[in-house]
Amino acid sequence: MDIGNRLKEVRKGKANQKQIADLLNTTQQQISKYEQNIQEIPCRHIITLAKFFDVSADYLLCLTDNKEKYW
Repeated sequence: MDIGNRLKEVRKGKANQKQIADLLNTTQQQISKYEQNIQEIPCRHIITLAKFFDVSADYLLCLTDNKEKYW
C-alpha cells in the first residue's frame, strides 16, 4: 500500500476531501493529488492527519500496519 491509498483508507467514512482540505488549510484538489500520489504530503500535514484520525504517523506513512499511535 502507498501513502495516498492509506490516506484515502483512513479518510473514507470519516471525512470527505473538502473537510480534510479545510483541516489542513488547503484545497480539495490538493487532497486529491495527495491521494493519487501526484504530490507528496508535507510532514506538518502527516502530523495533523495522524492526530485527526487517531492513528500513528508510521501507519499513514505505510511503515507499519499497526494503527496504534505511540504517544
